[in-house]
Amino acid sequence: MIVDDDPLERMIVEKVLKRNNHEVIAANNGLEAWKHIQDDPVRFVITDWMMAEMDGLALIEKVRQADFPYYIYMILLTAKDNISDIVAGLNTGADDYLTKPFDPLELQARIMVGERILMLEDSLRQTRDQLEHQALHDNLTGLMNRRAIYKYIQLELEKARRAPAPFSIIFLDIDDFKKVNDRFGHMTGDTLLKALADVLRSRCRPYDGLGRWAGDEFIVALPNTTSENAVKVANRILDSAQQVQVVPSGAEDFRFGISAGIATVASIPAADMLLEQLIQCADEALYRAKNAGKNRIETNQLDLAPHG
Repeated sequence: MIVDDDPLERMIVEKVLKRNNHEVIAANNGLEAWKHIQDDPVRFVITDWMMAEMDGLALIEKVRQADFPYYIYMILLTAKDNISDIVAGLNTGADDYLTKPFDPLELQARIMVGERILMLEDSLRQTRDQLEHQALHDNLTGLMNRRAIYKYIQLELEKARRAPAPFSIIFLDIDDFKKVNDRFGHMTGDTLLKALADVLRSRCRPYDGLGRWAGDEFIVALPNTTSENAVKVANRILDSAQQVQVVPSGAEDFRFGISAGIATVASIPAADMLLEQLIQCADEALYRAKNAGKNRIETNQLDLAPHG
């Protein structure tokens, strides 16, 4: 973006940029530029200093104080060449400073420096995002890991407390998973875990919390969901799991089954909700499902209403 209230000066800079295949957006002053940046943030701004309505320093301050998702590189282009002016411009937040009249080759060189910095910033942000994703997701299944799903449930329970709504979790695991590993090997077991993760993604809502708790144990967190609707979700998961085929050919006697325990809290009191209590409640339902023959669903209702 070029910001300058002098059409001739703006045209000179624009000509330099277009000659080097840059896409250019023009603004007559800082206020016009600021409105555009808020609607459609740009990555690189070349702005004049002295302009009506909003000058270059004010524009730079606005950009630096804003919370944009990525960095905006800014060059201050002005006739002021006093050292104190240069220092003031850089202290305001300008990344570079170029005095008029400028050499087009110097301007292009400074733009190339800015582009390299932006590329480095993008690379660092991508690396950071990857590390954050790895820290919160299970490497094998891609679902949230135990720490992440725990935090997700905490946040959703707090939402359910503030705007009263039911909350359910499904605690499930694969029946006889150890036998799968012993009979077919751990690679087949891993394939089965990934297949179950795919089933969870396909049978749940985009905003539901899906996490691998430990080993072959998974949690599905269902905001604003009654026990009755949680059972419907669990049934969809079990039905889809029945269609999964991951074991080697010739093992027709193998049956992929899932047992699931559901815990629901209809309303959360003003007192802090104990997450462990809800998970324990679902875990108890899961064990009842195991003891009742596996490949089935059991439910628990957690009553947190105050008594007395």
